Amino acid sequence: MTILLRQPSNLPPSDRYDQWLAIGGIDPSVLDLPATRMMPNAAGALEHAFEDCRELWWSIGRVLAGQPTAEISHAAACASFGSDFGLMLAWDHLVRSASADRTVTLAVCDDPHLFRHLSEIPGVDAGRRPGVRVRCLLSGARGLVARVSVGLRVAWAALACRNDRAVCTPGAPALIVYGHPGSRADGYDIYFGDLLARFPDVWRVLHTDCGLKSARELTGGERTVSLHAWGNPLYAIFGLPWMRWRPVPGGPLCREYAWLIRRSAVVENSGGGPAINRWQQHCQARWLDAARPRAVAWPWENFSWERALVRAARAKGVVTTGYQHTVIGPHQFNYSVNCNPDGSASVPDKIAADGPAYRQEMIDWGLAEERVVDGGSFRITEPTRHMSPAADAPVYMALSANLKIANRQMDIARRIAGGGMKVVIKQHPMYPVSFAETENLSRTETSMAEFRKLSCVIYCTGASALDALLAGLPSVRLRFADQVSIDVLPKNIGGAVADTDGIFDFVNNPAKPPEIVWRDMFSPVDYGIWASLLKTTVDLRP
Repeated sequence: MTILLRQPSNLPPSDRYDQWLAIGGIDPSVLDLPATRMMPNAAGALEHAFEDCRELWWSIGRVLAGQPTAEISHAAACASFGSDFGLMLAWDHLVRSASADRTVTLAVCDDPHLFRHLSEIPGVDAGRRPGVRVRCLLSGARGLVARVSVGLRVAWAALACRNDRAVCTPGAPALIVYGHPGSRADGYDIYFGDLLARFPDVWRVLHTDCGLKSARELTGGERTVSLHAWGNPLYAIFGLPWMRWRPVPGGPLCREYAWLIRRSAVVENSGGGPAINRWQQHCQARWLDAARPRAVAWPWENFSWERALVRAARAKGVVTTGYQHTVIGPHQFNYSVNCNPDGSASVPDKIAADGPAYRQEMIDWGLAEERVVDGGSFRITEPTRHMSPAADAPVYMALSANLKIANRQMDIARRIAGGGMKVVIKQHPMYPVSFAETENLSRTETSMAEFRKLSCVIYCTGASALDALLAGLPSVRLRFADQVSIDVLPKNIGGAVADTDGIFDFVNNPAKPPEIVWRDMFSPVDYGIWASLLKTTVDLRP
């Protein structure tokens, strides 16, 4: 046996293993194990395992996505940000690889489903298993409470936004957008820029993730309505609490990963996600029936609610356009048509990329070339100045939208600040993290480009990677031994990476960033293409 699988409370003597690895979400720093014997380059090995599991996730996702209730699941959509199913597959891959080695590895795991799955792998010596029934019952109860809460909240939103039904122009083209804090009531939208100002027949329709307070602020302005308005409050109260993803691990492939599939169902059903996903699909279907827009566009990620929107819109003759949601990179597997059980039938009529680099990535991942157009970039604009790094300037830490990763980033930020360097924290606008500020650690609402000088940029996920490189700043993607930091850079750009130990070397001696040209990656917005996609010809501005 080359893998000793144990719980943290049941660790073997140190002379029984050569190296150790914490898996399933355990922070390695909390384990009382010799740091010198932790698996070398564990963060890099985990990331490579995640990449190697891409096609396996696509294959499992296609099977699961074709089942009833899968339309409310993130795992079935191969959503790398929304589900950790890919991370579980990576642990499986890593353990299988280690089990074929003569080195004896201690794998420390307290996740009951992952533990049971790994214990079935040849070469694994499993100890006492963590309990699963109580955890599942507690998760189920928590999920029911969360879905009841969602139902009551969106029922009230549906009643409060009811008047939006009357003001929405039937047949008008529409943009479905998330409730981002960067959008404004005057019509400016963080995803689609000034399209409402240029095209006065286009409406903005707020996704149901936009809460009532934000919806009221935005709908009080220019041609904006909330999808909540079309929802049935009675359905919200009496139907949503019972929405759960119920996968069936049928077929040889899914049966082999049945414990991991069950785990994903438990995780997703432990919160309000299934309810809000179902509510979105309920509201958008009723809105399509009532408003009958001639064209609709939205920030596209190939999620389940988007696939449902495409199918419903196509049945009604509504033209659909998915606008690439900012960045893609090699880890966002959900952008590939390979994970759609019905192939291109649930892909929008056109996909608008924000430039040549990501357009080519989507084509490489299976989208038909004639289907993908270059609509230009609204969010990442051409830099107006090039910044030079300064050793005496602050470190800029851009937090991830993944709260687990964001909290780990904060641990590193505190250590850097404790060493005497100033660190400014830029939180994700939709997923803030609370922390106590100190002399060397402070939060900022200032964008990277507005700083006079910075020493370097640390990020894990998100568009900050590109912002830093385009500004000419040294930047590094921070990787962890227990989480995958989703890489969003195009494949032709090799950004710097560092683990939790190497990050301090980078901060003290930042590597020179690769030189990239904005127009090699992005394009100016082509309003002619957008007029064609939205079936409008009116343009108020020159």
